[in-house]
Amino acid sequence: MAMETTLRTKNAGATGSTLGTRANASSRLVQTRAAEPATDIASPDKTAAGTAPAAAPLRSKAASIGGGLQDQVARAQQALDYLDRVAGQLEAVKGELSSKLAGARSAARQQSSDSQLSAQVRQLTSTLASRRKKAGGGVDSNLHFTGKPASQRFRIRGMDLASLRSAGPQSVAFSVGGNGGPQLSVNIDPDQTDEEIAAALNRALAPMGVNAGLDQQGGLVFSTPEANWPAVRDSIAISGRGRATTEEVAPELAPQQWSANSDALRSSLREVVQALERVRRSRDAASNALSAATAQMTQATTPPPEAAVAAQAFATTASNPDYESLLSLTSALVGVSRERVLALLGLQ
Repeated sequence: MAMETTLRTKNAGATGSTLGTRANASSRLVQTRAAEPATDIASPDKTAAGTAPAAAPLRSKAASIGGGLQDQVARAQQALDYLDRVAGQLEAVKGELSSKLAGARSAARQQSSDSQLSAQVRQLTSTLASRRKKAGGGVDSNLHFTGKPASQRFRIRGMDLASLRSAGPQSVAFSVGGNGGPQLSVNIDPDQTDEEIAAALNRALAPMGVNAGLDQQGGLVFSTPEANWPAVRDSIAISGRGRATTEEVAPELAPQQWSANSDALRSSLREVVQALERVRRSRDAASNALSAATAQMTQATTPPPEAAVAAQAFATTASNPDYESLLSLTSALVGVSRERVLALLGLQ
């Protein structure tokens, strides 16, 4: 699940005459930010800033050029970096687990191995916990990469296939967003197959940004983009039941729950091996997505007209050191992350 700070320029006309140097402009810029809440009060200065909003067209032109492709590239690159880090840590843990299970070590070496394994497990746990911040939003909790924003899987307490069938034919209405939000209903019949019930629920919930399906064990499971999860978790409701209680589906890899006995170590090693295979597939998917985006960029032998216009507008604005130019440049660059710049440079 980025906030952009927008500089308000209502008082720019009243203060612009006092700005004589680039340093003064920077100082005034800071003061404008600090005084932002006060600009909501009506004052004569509001009519004096007619030229300051020129930053908006500059920003909109630049933002409209290849935004989707830039996001795709940045997501794939961050995913690759994160998956490489996870793969290295998983390999290290795998080696230590294999050595411990093989035994044949002195007591001193065994104690050192235990300490090293504990440190590696803590490092892996920390890396997994930072996934949402470090993986670019494209790697889910099970380390899958599909090229789309990562999803959060969850269950709704009391809503499983058995309970839906036991209630007989029924119409179930869902809403997301609290009282007054749109409600969509679905008809459930006990004679429907598991797949048909899941598909019917999915059709009803999809317009709300929620999907329904069956997990590997044949149970009913729901999902929503991770960015939507807080809203769905706190506001999904079912007619006649009120707000639903949701439960996150735990990740398949949970090193914080591992223990040190031999049976648990074997189970942990299986988890690590399976996770490594998922990481390998995800790395291939991220690499293919990045290659496809690169090919798409290189096929564009000439930039679109909008790119030339935006570049010229940016260059013209940058050549003027006055207050309005500084304000335009600042507005145009708000939200341009380091990852996006690196993604674009990497395509050159």
